[in-house]
Amino acid sequence: MEMVTSFVYPPPPSILLNCMSVVGLAALAKIGWSEVTGNHLKYSKFGVSSSPQPQKQRFGSISSRNGMLWLYTPAFLAAAASFFVLPCDDLRFLLLKSALALHFFKRVFEVLFIHKYSGGMAVDSAFVISSSYFSSTAFMLYSQNLTLGLTEPSFDMKFAGILMFVVGIVGNLYHHILLAKLRKEDGKKEYKIPKGGLFDIIICPHYLFEILVFWSFFMISQTIYSFSFAMGTMLYLIGRSYATRSWYLSKFDDFPKHIKALVPFVF
Repeated sequence: MEMVTSFVYPPPPSILLNCMSVVGLAALAKIGWSEVTGNHLKYSKFGVSSSPQPQKQRFGSISSRNGMLWLYTPAFLAAAASFFVLPCDDLRFLLLKSALALHFFKRVFEVLFIHKYSGGMAVDSAFVISSSYFSSTAFMLYSQNLTLGLTEPSFDMKFAGILMFVVGIVGNLYHHILLAKLRKEDGKKEYKIPKGGLFDIIICPHYLFEILVFWSFFMISQTIYSFSFAMGTMLYLIGRSYATRSWYLSKFDDFPKHIKALVPFVF
């Protein structure tokens, strides 16, 4: 236990936060496993078909662009509001607020100005993902607020977390730009095998860098809840990247077999 408290703050005096740390991790792990077994959240290449007779969704569907805005905007607003709702001059708390706000602002910016779209997004999938991002952002901030006045962990990771955040957000943005350029080349909405950057060795480098971003949130905050959400997000994206590689293998006969899903040369 002493080793654990060297890296994280003690468990908060909040039954809600402690329960959500467990429930959130379990839920994300389950969704990640569902991706592996073929039960996908309906967005991106697993989204609602744009064919004349798309598969009917239980709660309907919306355009991918509107769906993506729905995913990220509430979390961005929560992070931005925290500067006013939870004013504080604590450096760690300020860094966490800034990192969360910048990450979700970047995602909204990408939706509006970078991403290219085809098909749609199922409303129930949009609700699940949006709720997850919003609640996790709010709980990370709330959890951090409860650490104010406590003795900091003896192993300070916040500055390493800042470095990881910069690497993650820049790498994620760069590979999203590469994906968008595939659609700009001929204006068609068909999927192609992406190339350039880490796409030459893994099919989901944008997920890899997104994982780094969420682990950077933990390193900046060093709370149990942020650890739980980073772990859960990683498990989900492992499952999603596995499903993505399987999708490319099924759609393209010339897909290079040496290209892994998420970790170069390994997975």
